[in-house]
Amino acid sequence: MLPTTFGVLLLTFLLFHVVGGSPAEVVLGKNATAESLGAFDSRYGYDKPLLFGRWTVTRALSNLSSDKLRPSVEPAMLELPLGYALSAGRYRVEAFRALITLEQSSDGQIEEVLVDEPAGMITWAVRKGWKAKCIAVAGELPEKLSIEKRNAGFLDSQFVHYLAALLKGDFGVSSEYKLPVTSVLKAGVGPSLSLTIPILVGGTLIGVMLGLICAAWRGRAIDYVVLVVSTILMSVNYVIWVLAGQFLLAYKWRLFPIWGFESAAFLVLPVLIGIFSGIGRDVRFFRAAILDEVYKPYVRTAQAKGVSGARIMVRHVLRNSLIPIVTYVSLSIPFLFTGSLMLESFFGIPGLGNVSINAVHSSDMAVVRAVVIMGALFYQVINLLTDICYAWIDPRVRLG
Repeated sequence: MLPTTFGVLLLTFLLFHVVGGSPAEVVLGKNATAESLGAFDSRYGYDKPLLFGRWTVTRALSNLSSDKLRPSVEPAMLELPLGYALSAGRYRVEAFRALITLEQSSDGQIEEVLVDEPAGMITWAVRKGWKAKCIAVAGELPEKLSIEKRNAGFLDSQFVHYLAALLKGDFGVSSEYKLPVTSVLKAGVGPSLSLTIPILVGGTLIGVMLGLICAAWRGRAIDYVVLVVSTILMSVNYVIWVLAGQFLLAYKWRLFPIWGFESAAFLVLPVLIGIFSGIGRDVRFFRAAILDEVYKPYVRTAQAKGVSGARIMVRHVLRNSLIPIVTYVSLSIPFLFTGSLMLESFFGIPGLGNVSINAVHSSDMAVVRAVVIMGALFYQVINLLTDICYAWIDPRVRLG
C-alpha cells in the first residue's frame, strides 16, 4: 500500500504539473506582476525545482527580452531590468562579470559588488536584511538569460514541499473560490455523502435481495423476468434516466423538486435514479456470485438434513458469497467521498462531484488535483480494509 500510494502521489503531481501550467499565473492571472508571481511561488514552494536540484530559475527576468537591456554606468556592461528586488540568498547568472547593487532594507544604504568569473557563471550572495536592486552583466550573454537561486538542499523541491503540505492537510488555494482547498472540500463532503450513501446502501440491499430470489428460483419465471428487466435497465444510458426522471416525475407530475439542496426532499429523486440506473448491473453480479455457491456440496448436505431452503440461502449460501459481494461493493466506496458527477450537476447538489465539474471548467487545478488524490488514497484504504474483512468473513482466510 505504501509504495503504491507514493507512486500515485508522484504520478498525480507530475501530470498536474504538466497539464496545469504555472499555479501562480492561474491564481493571480496572466497580467500579474513578476513581483506578485514570485511572492506567490515563494509562499507555496513553487520557486523550487520540480523533483530535485540545487538551483532553480527565479521570475526576476521572466519578461526580459534583448531590447530591454540598457547600457550600465559601468563601461561595456548591460543592466538587467529586474522584475523585483532579490531577497536574501545565493544567486547566479551566466556572465563573465557582474555588478550587483545592494540596498539595505532598514536605512536604504547602497553597496555595489563587482564579481568576475572567467568560467562564465557569476555567483553572489545577498545577506539577510539586504536586497539586490540592480544587476549589470558583461560577456557573451546566452540567448535566454535567467537568474537562478540556490536551494536549501538537493531535495528541497516542489515535490517534497507538496508531500509535506499533504501531511499537514494543505491542498493549496482554489483559484476559483479564493479559499483553501480544504475548505472547499469540507463544504462539499456533506452533500455528496447524503446522496451517495443512500444510493450505495439501497442499491446493495435491493440487489442482494433480488439476487437471492433469482438464485433460489433459478430457471423459473421470476428468475427470467428479473434477468430481462435487469438487462433492459443496463442497456439504457444513465443520462436517459436522469432526463426522464426530471421531466416526468419532477416537471410533469410535480412529485419531487427538480433543482437545489434545501432539504431531504431534494435528494429523493436523485437517490431513486441512482439506485434504479445501477440495480440491473448489481442484480446480475450478485445472482452470479450466489449461484456459484448454490451447487456446492455443503448445500446438498444441508438439504439432506432437512434444513429449509430459506435458511440455507440466507445463513449458508449468502454468507459464503460475501467475499465477491464485499469486493464488488468496496470498489464503489471511494466514490462516496468524491461525489456523483452526473447527479450533482443535473440536480444542483453542491457536493464534491459538482465542485469537481466546476473546477475542471474553470481550470482550478488545485481542487481537481485534491479530488483525484482523495479518490486514490481512499481507494488504497478501502482495498486494505477489504482484505482485512476477508479474514473476518471467511475463517479459511488468514492475514500474514
